[in-house]
Amino acid sequence: MGNADLRQLAALSDVSWDEVAGSVVAVDAHNWLYRYLTTTVKWTNDAVYTTAEGEEVANLVGVVQGLPKFFDHDITPVFVFDGGVTELKDAEVSERRAKRERAEERLAEAEERGDAVEAARLEARTQRLTDTILETTRDLLSLLDVPVVDAPAEGEAQAAYMARRGDADYAGSEDYDTLLFGAPHTLRQLTSKGEPELMDLDATLDRHGITLEQLVDVAVLCGTDFNPGVDGVGPKTALKAITEHGDLWSAIEAEGWQVANADRVRTLFRDPPVTDDYDLDLDLDPDVAAAREFVVEEWEVDADEVARGFDRIEDALVQTGLDRWT
Repeated sequence: MGNADLRQLAALSDVSWDEVAGSVVAVDAHNWLYRYLTTTVKWTNDAVYTTAEGEEVANLVGVVQGLPKFFDHDITPVFVFDGGVTELKDAEVSERRAKRERAEERLAEAEERGDAVEAARLEARTQRLTDTILETTRDLLSLLDVPVVDAPAEGEAQAAYMARRGDADYAGSEDYDTLLFGAPHTLRQLTSKGEPELMDLDATLDRHGITLEQLVDVAVLCGTDFNPGVDGVGPKTALKAITEHGDLWSAIEAEGWQVANADRVRTLFRDPPVTDDYDLDLDLDPDVAAAREFVVEEWEVDADEVARGFDRIEDALVQTGLDRWT
């Protein structure tokens, strides 16, 4: 479930950075990047990240500001990028596009009346991950020797798969879908201030006395990014129905519910498109000087805006021990 409803059921706990130090995190790249992109746009003058040709690369500021959080705490990130979007997500994509278009209309109105604060807030809402943003992000990660994995479909499904295989200690995402895709442990709040939050699959299942398959059935009933669910049915009602009736089909029959694409959504979570065609080199050797030149010289980002981020990356390489990263 990509929305916050599943939070009512998930087993969540705060953990310290020290507890997860030395770990590998398979990060849902689009989720992570979008949060830093919108934050940068909201709080930073666009002249900082706009080239002479008018190309906006606020993502580069966001990446430089966001990566030190991993390095500071001796965590190796592996960024997992989305592949093709399943047609089941068409409704969700259309809704997001409509919201962005409404925000663009309100942005134009705010700019016309000279409301800079409202314009900055709405500008953040109109952002999308363009080809330029994705390509430059990947180029910067490559210069910093941060591993990248290309998912065949949903990035969070691939991240969850890597965590299940043991290639990563955690999936990293703000979405709750990693739970439904079977990630044993997910780190949330990786883009927030303060400590991370741990989402534990086994603890979630034990708390409610259900299986992962039944948890997926609960999500299908109350709605996911891939289906609208049953009108008026939230996670507690869905959990009660699955607990009483055993599975999705029995609950639907007993309650007289209609669920569009139930079988396909259920299959997507149970058996998502993933790949093991990746080779992770976790002995990182970042070329910070080349990365700095790429951001400042090639893409004309204000040097002062990224200076602290690059300095933090360099400091982290020393503090965590060069034998860890090279």
